[in-house]
Amino acid sequence: MSQHIAIVEDEAAIAENYRDHLRRQGFRVSLYGDRNSAATAFRDRLPDLVIVDIGLGEEMEGGFDLCRELRARSATLPIVFLTARDSELDEISGLRLGADEYLTKGISNAQLLARIHALLRRVRALTAPEREEQLLQQGELEMNLERMTTCWRGKPVDLTVTEFWMVNALALHPGHVKSRQQLMDSADVVLDDNTITSHIKRIRRKFLQHDESFAAIETAYGVGYRWKG
Repeated sequence: MSQHIAIVEDEAAIAENYRDHLRRQGFRVSLYGDRNSAATAFRDRLPDLVIVDIGLGEEMEGGFDLCRELRARSATLPIVFLTARDSELDEISGLRLGADEYLTKGISNAQLLARIHALLRRVRALTAPEREEQLLQQGELEMNLERMTTCWRGKPVDLTVTEFWMVNALALHPGHVKSRQQLMDSADVVLDDNTITSHIKRIRRKFLQHDESFAAIETAYGVGYRWKG
């Protein structure tokens, strides 16, 4: 059975464009124009992935509210914000609420599809048998590349797909400086320098929640970042 993607978007023409593209890729797609209709539909069964705008009709932050509700129900459901709002504050708010990705509507269909496939691969990996050769260990850090999970001092660190591959790129070669471009290549994304910086800040914050002395990610000013081995 094809995987089910729900799009929660109040602009019908935009929603239909994404729906048609994803259907051509073999996905089953449902459209919802507001938070209430989406929430009602999701009560019976969650889709495999949700794409949601922030502003939904008269609810300027209806997408944030829906994300909060969905994340409370499922820790693994992939949630993608796709919005015209490109401020760093909105992006940080969306990711803090538990979204896996925050994308702006200028993204190409090909890039959107790549992010969707990456998120769905992560969900499949969570149910796959562990393979020892897919483990990366650096000091207190342990990353399972098959399940795409991260632990620090034995405690799980909840990273998004983008954050996971950035940490993996840094930890794979401790002491080596990775440029912003190399981090983008590792995460298969195209971001500006400020967004890369925001991702690194969020990654550090997530590790600091488990270890107040965390300092494994060092900034090489003007160059990039390194993992302190």
